[in-house]
Amino acid sequence: MALTGRAALLAALGSLPVGLLEPSWTGLLAVNGTLGLACAVDYALAAPVRTLRLARSGDTTVRLGETADVHLTLTNPGTRRLRARVRDAWPPSSWTPGTETAASRHEVTVPAGERRRLTTRLRPTRRGDRRAARVTIRSYGPLGLLARQGSHTVPWTVRVLPPFTSRKHLPSRLARLRELDGRASVLTRGEGTEFDSLRDYVPGDDTRSIDWRATARQRKVAVRTWRPERDRHILICLDTGRTSAGRVGDAPRLDSALDAALLLAALATRAGDRVDLLAHDRRTRALVQGRAAADVLPSFVNAMAALEPELIETDSRSLVSTILRSAPRRSLVVLLTSLDAAPVEEGLLPLLPRLTQRHTVILASVADPRIASMAASRGTADAVYEAAAATQTQSQRRRTADQLTRHGVHVVDATPETLPPALADTYLTLKATGRL
Repeated sequence: MALTGRAALLAALGSLPVGLLEPSWTGLLAVNGTLGLACAVDYALAAPVRTLRLARSGDTTVRLGETADVHLTLTNPGTRRLRARVRDAWPPSSWTPGTETAASRHEVTVPAGERRRLTTRLRPTRRGDRRAARVTIRSYGPLGLLARQGSHTVPWTVRVLPPFTSRKHLPSRLARLRELDGRASVLTRGEGTEFDSLRDYVPGDDTRSIDWRATARQRKVAVRTWRPERDRHILICLDTGRTSAGRVGDAPRLDSALDAALLLAALATRAGDRVDLLAHDRRTRALVQGRAAADVLPSFVNAMAALEPELIETDSRSLVSTILRSAPRRSLVVLLTSLDAAPVEEGLLPLLPRLTQRHTVILASVADPRIASMAASRGTADAVYEAAAATQTQSQRRRTADQLTRHGVHVVDATPETLPPALADTYLTLKATGRL
């Protein structure tokens, strides 16, 4: 059986005369010369790296927490067989910690004139764009003693989208929406309702809903039924300033706000409302307007993917001015921001009359569930101090919420898990009572 690689080299050394293998200058020179010749031949027989052709294909988008497959096609146009180790480098956040080495390194053999496809499986841990770095190839000779090494730049971008974990709440909210939207007509009174149909009067109905002309024609009391008005305008505003960077659990507050915004957008588009998105701190970071109902959610997700908290103070005056320009007519403005006392009282509160005199305003804020657990802790001196600090924080948030309510703002203050359904329920309540 023929010997290859290192086994062939050892056999060649074993065939040398015994005297040359003895520890003498002559023997050492002969062995070194043989090794040097073997290394030179091995290096010469290694396939060149620069002439290789590389191309990419595969996924271009992936939701956070899911996997994306990016394919790297390696073509060997030369006359030598390629035996190589390939490192497909991506940013560290493209994988969960500890899995990068196994996912990004490949061993491949490509005969002359053929091609092979390598698959790198990404599992990103952060939103945003992940761009491929260099592809490093180490080409070995038949003996595996020496290698040629080089790098190729093969561009590819995978956009990591928000996970939209709150979509599990959508079916139950859509069922409630159908009750409000004409499939099961209900009596509602107030601004922003549309006439639906007539039915017979039932004791307990609001007498203001009696249609006297229809009653005269039918000779029995008829009342009007109403349904929530469609085609209302909703502007969802994301505060991307300093307070949105605060972490609640394993994620920044901004991520929880994005999830709540997506659920509200999905629900409102099903209700026939027009939904726009604004992300702002000192300047506009994202603006999505005028999309058709089928394009709203994909446009929102794509715009949100690249959003990151900015470590700067939000300019409330600029934010309010941008809202008024983006929503010149009466709309529902949903502001996802902090409920901390200082930013609200010093920045937003003096400007609220400009918003509330024209729009219906909801302010939604992410609460830290750890504050509630700290407020209930006892037993040690440290726990008592933590409970006192947590109670003070809760009191300040309630006071700030009360101030906003007195200015006509509907406040939603909930933990990351409960904020999306709570915001959706507030929207449905406003719609059912005709206050949109």
